[in-house]
Amino acid sequence: MKKIIIHESFKQDWINVLTHIANLFFEDCKLYEIIEDPDLSVRFQYKMENNVYYTASKLEVDGKTFISTYSKKYDTDGTEKEQNIRMKRALSHVLLDVLEQYTGIKQHWGILTGVRPTKLYHKLRKQGLTRKEIAEVLQTDFRVSTEKIQLLESIVERQLATIPDLDEIGKEISIYIGVPFCPTKCAYCTFPAYAIAPNRKTGRVSSFLDGLHIEMREMGKWLKENDMKVTSIYWGGGTPTAIESDEMDALYETMFESFPNPESIREITVEAGRPDTITPEKIEVLKKWGIDRISVNPQSYTDETLKAIGRHHTVQETIDKFLLARNLGMNNINMDLIIGLPNEGVEEFQHSLNETEKLQPESLTVHTLSFKRASEMTQNKDKYKVADRPTVSRMMEMAQKWTRENGYNPYYLYRQKNILGNLENVGYSKPGEESIYNIVIMEEVQTILGIGCGAATKFVNPKTGKITQYHNPKEPYQYILSFENAIEKKIEMLNDLYRVQLKNEC
Repeated sequence: MKKIIIHESFKQDWINVLTHIANLFFEDCKLYEIIEDPDLSVRFQYKMENNVYYTASKLEVDGKTFISTYSKKYDTDGTEKEQNIRMKRALSHVLLDVLEQYTGIKQHWGILTGVRPTKLYHKLRKQGLTRKEIAEVLQTDFRVSTEKIQLLESIVERQLATIPDLDEIGKEISIYIGVPFCPTKCAYCTFPAYAIAPNRKTGRVSSFLDGLHIEMREMGKWLKENDMKVTSIYWGGGTPTAIESDEMDALYETMFESFPNPESIREITVEAGRPDTITPEKIEVLKKWGIDRISVNPQSYTDETLKAIGRHHTVQETIDKFLLARNLGMNNINMDLIIGLPNEGVEEFQHSLNETEKLQPESLTVHTLSFKRASEMTQNKDKYKVADRPTVSRMMEMAQKWTRENGYNPYYLYRQKNILGNLENVGYSKPGEESIYNIVIMEEVQTILGIGCGAATKFVNPKTGKITQYHNPKEPYQYILSFENAIEKKIEMLNDLYRVQLKNEC
């Protein structure tokens, strides 16, 4: 861990922001007002006069000194909250600059450390800024590179082509349904995912499914009574194809009976990410209900890697199950690859791209490995050797080149803390095969109603954009005990939002 002394008592939210900036360069660091033998010493100067924000920083390390200054004038005084944000942003500029000078590492996302940079782009777009003006703001105010700005531009263009009414879609609602079971738990995973075999033995699978049927019916009743239109439905988890085919069939029957106007739902997706859960019987159930958008996720095409991360299937099984799904009529298949998995470098990733090219899925999501705090991989880092920053960046470049050459366009993007190389996760698709759900959840343009174990509901006010969240229990046993309380709470929150919406419309 890097120890950084800043010689000053900052507010905690300032400390948090500056720590995020420092962590872009170092795996882990902490800022101190006073400490002996720090690794780096940074001094700041800052002031605000006549709506001009001035900041400066001086980094001293290894007998060398690096200096940066920054200033920006705003047209308005701003609220106290806005002034605080402006100063944090100005301090981030100078800290980023001196750390770039010292390390030689260029941060292409600049001072942006949030999950959704495309959401910022949409915000500027809806303010009436032109494409050129947005690029200027991203460059000057956030230090985003030309390369990343171009990526954002192309993604937003695809999103608006896929959902022309994106700015109005807040009047509708999408649904996420969480099934928390998998054959095994992957080493990098922090999703609510539990090995299905022991839960089957204890009766928790059947008890969970009973509760899920009830929750779908009750939430569907509210949707019908309030004439809510459903945009998309996403079955995730876990792996929702980990349960038996007859259990899937019963759930989909309840879904179509419960939710309003099923014929107008634009998209239904079922995660079948673990190839070892896919069978002809389950594919036939999906076809029966008109669902042909699924995921079959290899993550890697190296068997040793799959073993290391706890995925109990082989590369050949991934290929076989993809072809099975395709031959049985699945016409919109997504695949995932992860950059930076243990013991993988350029050669292994190129092999994964070569194998993906043979299959030509309709969409491909390229993830960059993130060390999530609660994952087994993070808790046992010494056990997992991962690629360095230059190698990870090279693999991302390979993915970008490969997708262009194979006719895929980027259409959604998100970032995570502790992501290798400070890179991003990008969803690519063939033209016309973009996932509506992936767009609306990343851009937070409408309420996502979470149903099932570990499902998070995001209540998005369509007028103000204000977001309120409610989380269902993550553990199956707790869900079984409390799903009825979750139903009541979400209906209460939906009623509050719906009343506010009607009031604003009046």
